[in-house]
Amino acid sequence: MRYLTALIFTLGILNVSAQRIAYRPNHEELLQSYRDASNLDSTALKKIYGSSVKAQWNPDSKAFWYRNNLAGNTHEYLLVNLDQKTKSRAFDHARLAEALGKATSTKPDALNLPVLTFVPQKDGKEIYLNVNEQWYKWDLASNTCTAAKKPADIWLTDDRPLQRRLNRWERPMQDSVSPDKKWLAFTRGGNVFVRAVATKEETRLTTDGTKEIPYGALSWSPNSANIIGYRIDYKEPKKVYYVLSSEPGTTRGQLRSQDYMQPGDDFSSYEMYVINLQAKSAKKVQLEKIDFFGPAPLHWRKDNPSLFTFEKVERGHQRFRVIEVNTSTAKTRNVIDEQTKTFIYEQRIYTHYLPETHEMIWVTEKDGWRSLYLMDELTGKEKKRITNGNWVVREIDSVDHKKREIWFRASGMNPAEDPYNIHYYRIGFDGKNLISLTPPIGNHTLAFSPDRTAFIDTWSQVNVPTVITLNKTADGKKLMDITRAEVADFLATGIKFPEVFKAKGRDGKTDIWGIVCKPSHIDTTKTYPIVENIYAGPQDSFVPKNFMPYSEMQSLAELGFIVVQMDGMGTANRSKAFHDVCWKNLADAGFEDRILWMKALGKKYGWADTTRVGVYGTSAGGQNAGGSVLFHPEFYKSAVAACGCHDNRIDKQWWNEQWMGYPVGPHYEAQSNITNAAKLKGNLLLIVGEADMNVPPESTYRFADALIKANKNFDLVTVPGMGHSDGGVFGKKKKRDFFVKTLLGVDAPDRNSDELKLK
Repeated sequence: MRYLTALIFTLGILNVSAQRIAYRPNHEELLQSYRDASNLDSTALKKIYGSSVKAQWNPDSKAFWYRNNLAGNTHEYLLVNLDQKTKSRAFDHARLAEALGKATSTKPDALNLPVLTFVPQKDGKEIYLNVNEQWYKWDLASNTCTAAKKPADIWLTDDRPLQRRLNRWERPMQDSVSPDKKWLAFTRGGNVFVRAVATKEETRLTTDGTKEIPYGALSWSPNSANIIGYRIDYKEPKKVYYVLSSEPGTTRGQLRSQDYMQPGDDFSSYEMYVINLQAKSAKKVQLEKIDFFGPAPLHWRKDNPSLFTFEKVERGHQRFRVIEVNTSTAKTRNVIDEQTKTFIYEQRIYTHYLPETHEMIWVTEKDGWRSLYLMDELTGKEKKRITNGNWVVREIDSVDHKKREIWFRASGMNPAEDPYNIHYYRIGFDGKNLISLTPPIGNHTLAFSPDRTAFIDTWSQVNVPTVITLNKTADGKKLMDITRAEVADFLATGIKFPEVFKAKGRDGKTDIWGIVCKPSHIDTTKTYPIVENIYAGPQDSFVPKNFMPYSEMQSLAELGFIVVQMDGMGTANRSKAFHDVCWKNLADAGFEDRILWMKALGKKYGWADTTRVGVYGTSAGGQNAGGSVLFHPEFYKSAVAACGCHDNRIDKQWWNEQWMGYPVGPHYEAQSNITNAAKLKGNLLLIVGEADMNVPPESTYRFADALIKANKNFDLVTVPGMGHSDGGVFGKKKKRDFFVKTLLGVDAPDRNSDELKLK
């Protein structure tokens, strides 16, 4: 019977083309593939050299040094001089090894020195070194090292973005002392009091606060005349629970809990009041309750201390306002009122206020693409659309008020390249003088010198090795090449870089971009199953864009798979219409685009077998993987779903309401993997960590329960003590063995024997 089953499987996976037959390794070939993949996992990336520069800058920005990795797990220290445009050894490595050997009674390797940082002295006679957390002074004339204290003139690491904007949950705390330093505001018994700093005399300003609904979140007006406070209706956060089954030193499972808001849960609400010191009274601001995330920072008018603005995002993510409040009348006025039929991406709302000119920089997708606008803060009218085109502003790095310039990152401006590649730009508030700082085709990351006159540009593509250059900040022109990744030793392993592949999406017009990893031993006269690495979370795009010579995808491919990844519609960083596909529609997961993409791949390359397709994913990707064999079993035959949010009502509130909307409607249930468990066809492996604090473990357990009740066959792996992950090393092993069995049609190696000799 066993041989008959194998024969049926073999006949079933014969390619329709007479020239090709399905790849199906014998046992020894499979064992060797596992061994090769394991060896490559530990050695492949060590065969890439010179692929990164983490600069340690001289404070005067005239030079920097960095550690350069070489073959054989060795390294050197290089010094770059900006004025001379030179790169050279930072010091004599052999002499330093000798001096350190004498000082530490060891024998350091000249090409493996444990130097963490060093500081050359201006006289050129001494260098301070941090070696294994111990500082030494190296006298170059005598070639001796002596213990020393940390020098004051330390060189600087500067790989920061130009400016970091506060996350909208990181609310700056307001001091309770008035700006004129005369009063201290506080609450007692739910009401607001002030205490005179000079006399300690207390005055009660409100009377209607209670223990249940107290006043709080107080902040002062700049003229110390008013306090802005809120009557707060606190809601106790609900909890989720999990059990640690295998805690050392215990004989019972340990129950753990955490506060966890789920879609539909009530938030604390805040009613805004203007509390006047002179009148000793509180006026309720003419505004509905703030019931989403809490109070926002206040932006006071410099020329009118009775006016301020603040930002309000409505629950449901379909309305964003900048609201002006008049403290004299407690009346409000909408300065900006953005509304949409789908969603406003709350985490990517960007505003920057220019109080001197009553202007505001606003980044919004209101016209279909994420663009920059200059707004009149007084009227709310658009003064200038700063950026314009079918491309995406990805992030604001800084705003220069004096020069009236914005430094930003964008993707998609160059139609000749991958629309996800990030480039850096500078532009005037008037939308003129656009400067591209990073013109080479690729995905770019910048690190600036301390004085910002120069920057290090690191760029690559997923299949184009890293290039690192030094450039002028003024115009982006290259000053010198610093390094290029050396890949000859890597290529000698036989591994090919991933291939970039694009195909039209469901609309027949939009390009869907992805990558393909092939086995290094591929035989193009045979066909190989396709395995998709899926993550369709709408919060971002996910296909790698930086140089990726080796990855888990390639490691899995070495077992005999074509491993692919793509960004379907519903993910971010393209047009608003592209992104809107996800709205109240997470079960869609871009599957239509993904399936068309893989079919196009199979049409171009006969060795990619679209009749044997598997998929794996973690978290939202776990939800997507589980959904693949429920909603599209005609295409996906095997799925590995790790810690999936299989029902969006179980997962975290802030993420799910952003994409599925509020209030929680019947579409939540209709799209649930749990609700649709009876639709399962094909093979499914569920993996979950029992200590997952991101997606509650019961999301997977409820899915398993529904599958059992529907009389469905599946596999379930619970990893004791594991948090939010794909199951770690054990989970990866189970995933590989699962695809080998269900897609290649052969038994995975017996890991309890010595035949693999793997760790």
